[in-house]
Amino acid sequence: MENNNREGFNYTYSAKEQEEIKAIREKYSKPVESEDKMAQLRRLDSAVTKKAATVALVLGIVGALILGFGMSLFMSDLGDALGFRENENMLVGIPVGIVGIILVCVAYPIYNRIIKKEREKIAPEIIRLTDELMK
Repeated sequence: MENNNREGFNYTYSAKEQEEIKAIREKYSKPVESEDKMAQLRRLDSAVTKKAATVALVLGIVGALILGFGMSLFMSDLGDALGFRENENMLVGIPVGIVGIILVCVAYPIYNRIIKKEREKIAPEIIRLTDELMK
């Protein structure tokens, strides 16, 4: 709407812009309402598994890469490119591959151990929230 007078005003409205402005404002404003108990329960439960999964995945991926490097030393000419002599690449490649296998094998037990410890740590809060929700 425009007014041709000098003292007039200019007003434009866009629903998309208003929604975007509100979304950006919500990111920076303090939360008005507290997190409901069910959402808090879900967040606490997922935090336990996320931490354990992250550690296990990193350990498994690093182990797989080390295993692959050891296999490359043993089975290809990578040892020659790195300056190893004829049989040295086999003598280095096998132990490096075994270290990689061990890392891959311990990833799942470490996952289980982290899950167990984190659940023990968070159990009182989970029990309190579930008691409140079941009433």
